[in-house]
Amino acid sequence: MLSFKRRPLFLLLAGLLPQIAMAETAAENSPGKTVEPETLPTVQVTAQRLKSAQIRLSPSVGTTVYHVDRSLIDSLGQGDSTPFDQLLLHLPGVDADSKGSGSIHVRDDHGNVQYRVDGVQLPDAISGFGSMFDTRYINSMDFLTGALPAQYGLHTAGVVDIHTRTGDIEPGGSVGIMVGSHDTVQPSFSLYGGSGRVSYFLTGSNLQSSQGIENPQATSTAAHDETTQSRVFGNVQYFVDDSTRVGLMFGAYRGRYQIPTNPDQDAAFSLNGYSDVSNGVNNFSSSEVDEHQTETSRFFALSLQRSVGDWDYQGTLFNAASTLHYYPDAVGDLIFNGVASNSYRSNATNGLQFDAARKLNAQHTLRFGTELQVVRTTNRNEVSLFAADEDGNQSSSTPFTLHDDSSKTGTEESLYAQDEWRLTPELTLNYGLRFDHVNAYTNEQQLSPRVNIAWQATPDTLLHAGYARYFTLPPQELESQSAIDTYAGTTNAPAISQSDNVKAERTHYFDIGASQKLTPSLTVAADMYYKIIRNLIDEGQFGQALILSPFNYEKGFARGVELSATYAQGNWNAYANLAFQQAKGKNIVSGQSLFEADELAYISNHYVNLDHDQTWTLSTGVSYRFGANRVSTDMLFGTGMRATPDGGAPNSASLADYTVFNAGYTHTWQYGEKSEVEGRLAVLNIFDHSYLLRDGTGIGVGAPQYGARRTLYSGVTLKF
Repeated sequence: MLSFKRRPLFLLLAGLLPQIAMAETAAENSPGKTVEPETLPTVQVTAQRLKSAQIRLSPSVGTTVYHVDRSLIDSLGQGDSTPFDQLLLHLPGVDADSKGSGSIHVRDDHGNVQYRVDGVQLPDAISGFGSMFDTRYINSMDFLTGALPAQYGLHTAGVVDIHTRTGDIEPGGSVGIMVGSHDTVQPSFSLYGGSGRVSYFLTGSNLQSSQGIENPQATSTAAHDETTQSRVFGNVQYFVDDSTRVGLMFGAYRGRYQIPTNPDQDAAFSLNGYSDVSNGVNNFSSSEVDEHQTETSRFFALSLQRSVGDWDYQGTLFNAASTLHYYPDAVGDLIFNGVASNSYRSNATNGLQFDAARKLNAQHTLRFGTELQVVRTTNRNEVSLFAADEDGNQSSSTPFTLHDDSSKTGTEESLYAQDEWRLTPELTLNYGLRFDHVNAYTNEQQLSPRVNIAWQATPDTLLHAGYARYFTLPPQELESQSAIDTYAGTTNAPAISQSDNVKAERTHYFDIGASQKLTPSLTVAADMYYKIIRNLIDEGQFGQALILSPFNYEKGFARGVELSATYAQGNWNAYANLAFQQAKGKNIVSGQSLFEADELAYISNHYVNLDHDQTWTLSTGVSYRFGANRVSTDMLFGTGMRATPDGGAPNSASLADYTVFNAGYTHTWQYGEKSEVEGRLAVLNIFDHSYLLRDGTGIGVGAPQYGARRTLYSGVTLKF
């Protein structure tokens, strides 16, 4: 289920964990009760001990932490087959966007989400339609927001901390298949177990569907929208002794997407043999446009974790790479856009992460660490276009080709140190400093103070507050100034010839909140935040290629309130999240060539809503288990992203509200001692509601994109 977990120091210290276990054992060994001795495998005991040490390495004092366990995932209609970004939509302050515009947003940030798997922070992948992550390998997940401790940097809108399934307790696995609307077929498998001091977990899936990305029309199905997506993840651990673990973790993703066609579009450019705009001739239908995109991501991480006396530490060497390749329609893109760009981007990262913690005494726990990364990005563009006159009008119907290639090697270095100070048994203070430096298209650095406090006012009431200074790096796959000059005198020439490099974002972040356990079954929470931002980073789609480009607002702010509740009683589980948020920016100071002159002039003197700013977001869900059955339903509501009305100011309007209801049913057949078959039925968007995620207007917004209509899924999984 979804729950709130703001952990003060006294719940994290390793010294208390044995005391809790002893108290539970004493209760079980009450007079008159006979307890049979149980011998646990050494690898299991060792794994549990090192897992506790790993928790001590990752503090969350004073932050807002939402915990997701298997019960929430199982209650969703698609279960393990739920797309990872759809799972995150059931968390407070997270709202939906189209796949081509970032998929999700946390507290009105564009991207800026950090992903960790078993304590290892994964490097950035190039933004695309798909995600490398798979709900299938989550055992539990913590979602951290607010004023984060010094350990967390670079991407700070939210931290998704995934704890994977392991095979150290008992061997097992599963094989399954999900089928559904839009010719969807998704087989999958999982395998976990161990032998001696080795434990392992391996999972994979392959999805084929005729619904890959959002439909540009309000129809139930989109033309030319097929996708294939493959994912694999593995985690192998070797326990050298009771205090040392060596782990190898790896993952890979490959996706291929057709770009849906948008019928009945008028030709905008003349192309020899196909169209003549001046005479109204067009022999090429927009419904025949054939564009597609391929994406790949993969990573390897080799870790050494050790606990010695009062010391815990973990060191990781990692390598990651991702690619994105957009293939245009050589004829269609020229006719309707005036440019056909075959665009390829790649990103390769090598790095080191080290975290250490030492319990100095009963009051103080010291933590420190570092992360070093070397990032190599490559951009290759083969661009077909037309010649244009001084006013930007097409001057020839015969296209020609330009090559626009660039590459960059950048470095990122981070250091942090912090002290977790238990002032009283109820009051915990965490304070620290973080230093970040980047040298790529921009060369910047910042020293960032952090301070958080958590007060357990009563056994059922926890208050927290914090301040954090953030330093957010821009994505390295940027356009250089020389590339802009290349397009002078063509139909791809920008209206603004200036385009400064994107800078790092710098933020003052204030956060305050509370959680209250009203009954043993019901917990409620509230959180408020305010951000003062300089060089606010945003991204948008500014060309026909569905690739995002970053830019900076000189200054901006964001603010919001989140209200949440969770309920668990017997066979019932329920949650509700309500968020209000607002984010604005003023004066664009990088990537100016992406904008029209009048748009740039207006924003230079006015605060405008960010294009992904959605004022109200609501998510709720409830599930009930009876016998071998579970029924569930959930709902997502939003007041819509921003839009630019005809003749109006940029992003001054919002799209219509939308409400989507989903439902699921699960039945389990038990057979044998440890095996079972699970059957699932799911209906998404029960009432077949048609709603816009994007309408094609707004700053950096491409084509219209509608949310998915009613979709049916069924699946069966054999667990052994």
